Amino acid sequence: MRSTPSPSARRWDGSPVTVPPRRSLRVASDGTSRLLRCGQGDRCRDCGNRIEWYHRSMQRPVRLHPHELPSARVPASCRWHVSSGIAHPAGDGSDWCRVPHAAVCPAREALSVLPELAGLRRTLAINTRRLIDTGTFTPPPAEADDPVPQRAVCRPVRPVVQLLYVRYLAARPVDEIQCVAQTRRRHRCVSPLLTPDAPAGVWRLVPATATSGQLALPSEVMAVYDLSALPYAEQLRWRAQRCPRHATTPTAADLAVADWEPFDPLRHHAHIRTRLPTPARRSGPAGRARQATRP
Repeated sequence: MRSTPSPSARRWDGSPVTVPPRRSLRVASDGTSRLLRCGQGDRCRDCGNRIEWYHRSMQRPVRLHPHELPSARVPASCRWHVSSGIAHPAGDGSDWCRVPHAAVCPAREALSVLPELAGLRRTLAINTRRLIDTGTFTPPPAEADDPVPQRAVCRPVRPVVQLLYVRYLAARPVDEIQCVAQTRRRHRCVSPLLTPDAPAGVWRLVPATATSGQLALPSEVMAVYDLSALPYAEQLRWRAQRCPRHATTPTAADLAVADWEPFDPLRHHAHIRTRLPTPARRSGPAGRARQATRP
């Protein structure tokens, strides 16, 4: 037996019934980020395990392990908590906390000061091996143990890109930087930023320094993919990490965090390349003519 609702917009005691209007989640077009204030799921490019991207209070992204851990098992220096979609590098006093993925990533060297997280690290290492065996994950080539001389490398794995008078360290080669916009099917766009119909940057050898007034390293230069000569709107497109099609679609939300990391010549010294990338050689007269016209 069901009660028949009153035809009037009042309750049984005569008080008015106020129904709040339904409002859909919208993303502000003038916001600094079109990402919603929640963890953006992704996979670590080094081990293939799941991670979540969060913004810190300084607007810099951080990778966190997707699951909470008991605070008693995590050292105080590795405890993080999320409040209102912002990640903070400290515990919030509860019995659970989050940990940065870098502390448990099996692709990195194990820290001897973190024996409490050794079990989680072994679990992630087993999962990485399972992903490699099934063919769903391919680990990136190692740079430090590469026996091939540096002069034989055709392109940097993590290049330094200069745009809007700031130098950034990219997460992948220039021609593989992927658009972060969301498509109509709610998937991430697979289009690259560097397209044949869009203006490209120029590789230059510049002093090994950041663009924030930091002193250069003594007698050292580095290869930088310079986009400073491009129009301002084109540099904004690269900074937002959007393909030419989604750059003109401001209503499309971002499905991932931009991979740009402010370049620091001291912290990122391992990614400095002292030679310009070698272009891919093409056989035939046309290929030799194109190589002759390149600087």
